[in-house]
Amino acid sequence: MVAMMTLALLTAMSLRANRRFKEERRLPMQWWLDGSVTWTAPRPVALAFMPVLAAACLAPFIFLKPKAGQEHLVIPVIMFAALVLLGVHALHLWLMRWTLERRR
Repeated sequence: MVAMMTLALLTAMSLRANRRFKEERRLPMQWWLDGSVTWTAPRPVALAFMPVLAAACLAPFIFLKPKAGQEHLVIPVIMFAALVLLGVHALHLWLMRWTLERRR
């Protein structure tokens, strides 16, 4: 359930960002330490990257059973993974917005 909610939140974040960045054809994907963009991706690819990566990372938790004796670890691990994925996606979207606003 937590994994599915995480995927739904990541997708919602990307859809909201898609509306915000609708004028942009390409979005930044990676930056140097000085803030310069090293490469960009088409907007749909850039915004779908994290939800697709999260689906691949969370799929084992959705479809596989834990080993005997490790059942108690499932929820904490999923919660940790979900928080990391949501935080990284929020940071990536913020960096995109920061870069685009700075360029204007």
